Amino acid sequence: MLDCAIIGGGPAGLTAGLYTTRGGLKNVSLFEMGVIGGQITKSSEIENYPGFFDANKTGLDFMDAWEKQCFHFGLKHERKKVLSVEKTGEHFTISVEGGETYEALTVITCTGSTPKRAGFEGEDDFFGRGVSTCATCDGFFYKNKPVTVLGGGDTALEEAFFLSNICSDVYVVHRRDEFRAAPPTLDRAIRKSNIHLITDSVIDEAYGGVMGLDGVKIKNTKTDTITDMQNSGLFVFVGHNVNNSILKDPQGNFICDMSDRGQVIVNLSMHTSVKGLFCAGDLRIEAPKQVVSAAGDGSIAGLQVISYLQELA
Repeated sequence: MLDCAIIGGGPAGLTAGLYTTRGGLKNVSLFEMGVIGGQITKSSEIENYPGFFDANKTGLDFMDAWEKQCFHFGLKHERKKVLSVEKTGEHFTISVEGGETYEALTVITCTGSTPKRAGFEGEDDFFGRGVSTCATCDGFFYKNKPVTVLGGGDTALEEAFFLSNICSDVYVVHRRDEFRAAPPTLDRAIRKSNIHLITDSVIDEAYGGVMGLDGVKIKNTKTDTITDMQNSGLFVFVGHNVNNSILKDPQGNFICDMSDRGQVIVNLSMHTSVKGLFCAGDLRIEAPKQVVSAAGDGSIAGLQVISYLQELA
């Protein structure tokens, strides 16, 4: 019987593992099939994490130190894909690929969310090298330079406004003639002089070289006209896929309370509606989608697990 099963090996999961094991729990396993560290491992530079400022280190370098520290205190790594989490009596059953199951007194889910890809040519080739899904993370790299934003919802225009305070010009490309963003958000973007709205258009191609992105080709969907936009930053905001499938029962119903967007509803202590089940990071409601915030969530969830188990003793 595990004291705690942590599902997801990004900043939230690793920090939860650090706090639970360093806090005295002896039997804690982290389930992560992929690369330890999460999405941040794909970043070429880290500038907005307090206390870490080294332009020569990548996101992979950054998370490598985290991994070593977190596993130092006894956290176990199960390189297995979790299929489902089920509350069985007073504990949980974790089912993994291959038919094996694990029993745990508590579970912390940290499976996060995955930015949707738009599907244009060059998107994958330049992801992390000019193509980004986080203005807060990467906007400063383009200070006083022009950038392109793809998307037409609230997130796209809010991030465009954020970028407009850093970059010289922000070109917002949207495939429809009207934006889906709330009227106040759209109005604020329209009134910002260096935000330029390009409608009825899509990104046809992102191009560049070994140093990264050089520009994008924008296609008008009505005329097929191609405009070459030479800039080194493209921010894609076409939605997120919330990685919540492990929280569904065999009938396809969620085992805990969820928002209408499929995010886990938690309180300030990262408690879900199910006793002993916690959630941290981008999977939860109102997550800022920042490494430092995910780490904070993980620490809270880890400490709350310890308190929960102490009350059971």
